[in-house]
Amino acid sequence: MALDFTAIDFETANASSASACAVGLARVRDGRIVATAGWLIRPPVGHDRFFELNIGIHGIRPEDVASAKSWTEQLDDLVAFAGADVLVAHNAGFDMAVLRRACEATGDACPPYRYACSLQVARRVYDLPSYRLPAVAAEAGHGAFAHHDATADAAACAQIMIDAARRVGAGDVRALAELAGVKVGRIEPAEAAAA
Repeated sequence: MALDFTAIDFETANASSASACAVGLARVRDGRIVATAGWLIRPPVGHDRFFELNIGIHGIRPEDVASAKSWTEQLDDLVAFAGADVLVAHNAGFDMAVLRRACEATGDACPPYRYACSLQVARRVYDLPSYRLPAVAAEAGHGAFAHHDATADAAACAQIMIDAARRVGAGDVRALAELAGVKVGRIEPAEAAAA
């Protein structure tokens, strides 16, 4: 198998995991980033209030997403980009919760993606004073980037996994997870997760 996966990053409008307002994606094939994409999202109704704290982090305002596709309208685009890849995110628990909870809020079927966490991998592969995305990305040889721009964050996450795989001699995400001692999880629907 080859080192193929899609890195993903969400930005949210507020403290609700369902409040996705931007997504960034980076496709990796044979250990190289071959495509990136990103777009704004109109958060689901009831989760669409923008908190000043979140705006201060990512700079996205309500007027920026007013004409963006809704969660439901953009979900097919997200799935088309990621295909059947394992998703990778830096602090994957957050990003997978956004995917699941936004689908719950809109009644959309949540794709049952397998996923891995570059933060967990980084903690096992690197010895750093901080495991925040910019610090780990720098250690992985990724240049300066616009942190909290979803597409830039996804590309940085992808580079971390590529570098970590090289360092431990892993040929694919499953081998990297195994060598790093972390799990490849699967998104479960809320009713299955609660059972």
